[in-house]
Amino acid sequence: MPHEEIMKKIGEIFCEVFDDDSLVITEQSSAKDIEDWDSLMNINLIAAMEDTFGIRFALKEVSDMQCVGDAADIIERKYAGT
Repeated sequence: MPHEEIMKKIGEIFCEVFDDDSLVITEQSSAKDIEDWDSLMNINLIAAMEDTFGIRFALKEVSDMQCVGDAADIIERKYAGT
């Protein structure tokens, strides 16, 4: 799956999880950029990404995610089988 498509889907996930269609998510977006992005919302985001992409993140992968681009990179690698 192309990186751009992954980012588009992640953006849709964020809008749905935060119930805010005006959110604009970039590769650099992180918890410090979105006021309501706390630990509970992070769990909801991870679960929604896993469901949407049909994958499971390892605990290390989740802890290594510092921004949305990191999540997109991990998803891309999982689709590539690496």
